Amino acid sequence: MRLDSLQKVRKVSARAFWMAPAVVMLLAVAAPLAQAQASVGGHIGFVLPMVTRAGGQTTNDLADAFSIGFPMGITIKGQGRMAFDLELVPAIHTLAPRENSLTVHPGLVWNLGHGFGAGVRAAFDVNSATYGFTPLVNHSWPIKSEGGFFKAYFVEAVLPVRFNRPVLGPKTDPVTFGLHFGLAF
Repeated sequence: MRLDSLQKVRKVSARAFWMAPAVVMLLAVAAPLAQAQASVGGHIGFVLPMVTRAGGQTTNDLADAFSIGFPMGITIKGQGRMAFDLELVPAIHTLAPRENSLTVHPGLVWNLGHGFGAGVRAAFDVNSATYGFTPLVNHSWPIKSEGGFFKAYFVEAVLPVRFNRPVLGPKTDPVTFGLHFGLAF
């Protein structure tokens, strides 16, 4: 019985010995065919909330409760019209209690042609009971300079919808209209 088991192990080992190089060669030949033509870019800018509706009240954010965000993002674009964009938005709020916030904002953006784009982002406010989504529409214009770092400038209309669920206190669902200005690279 022991001799029979040893012979089976040798047969399996011999097959594995010849199969491993065959698989490696197949992968080496197929690898160039499977490469995607992805490009990586990004953007920086600032966003100004204009008007917010929350808890039954409307606030003029520029006059009554000024805040400003500084979005920065990394974009991964494949061969199609869709791109994945991971954006981080640190923000400064001047209304009491005068706090800073950070929103992690992953999303998908589609190129609509003629410099227009549309998309949606998930939104997760760090150290907060707030989450939501942000639909967006943008327009960009190329920067015509040879070898420059920045490739385009853009303006983006955003409509952040948030679900605020504090442990102690009333829930509010703020909806804000804002404008994002920036440079793409």
